[in-house]
Amino acid sequence: MQDLIRRLLLKVGEDPEREGLRKTPERVSRMYEFLTAGYQTSLDSIINGAIFEEDYDEMVCVTDIRFYSLCEHHLLPFFGKAHVGYIPDSRLIGLSKIPRIVDMFARRLQLQERLTQQIAQCIADVLHPKGVGVVVEAEHLCMQMRGVQKQDAFAITSAMRGVFKENARTRSEFMSLIHHPKP
Repeated sequence: MQDLIRRLLLKVGEDPEREGLRKTPERVSRMYEFLTAGYQTSLDSIINGAIFEEDYDEMVCVTDIRFYSLCEHHLLPFFGKAHVGYIPDSRLIGLSKIPRIVDMFARRLQLQERLTQQIAQCIADVLHPKGVGVVVEAEHLCMQMRGVQKQDAFAITSAMRGVFKENARTRSEFMSLIHHPKP
């Protein structure tokens, strides 16, 4: 990858040997390894046995999960918050595992729509809950820095499964919880 970055620097008219750029190919290579670490992350290592049988059937929500991802179309960042809720059917997951699942999918080349679906489907597959709801709100630098150049625009996507999709009251409760004022 470092050779590709050197060639990119040359292509844009820079000198990769000048002092400020000498280590840039190495730094950029490490950055992309970090930002795409989701490809090397296994769901089993994230969950690590933290699924518990419990007689609990009310909504569980983890909100305002900050994430950073790369748009697969331009390799520019998009970032924001994910909100995840589910209604257990006797199986709970450790709360800290939900943000880790979000990060696993965010640290890949992504589309916001796919990211939203992947998070919801993963929770559904792992827990077999009565329902799952995911809402992702994000700013996209590909829309802000180039293209339409709309700095205040952001995108909201949702994925609903089970009772979150079938029952308007459940979906409404989820939406009210994720937009509830924080302490």
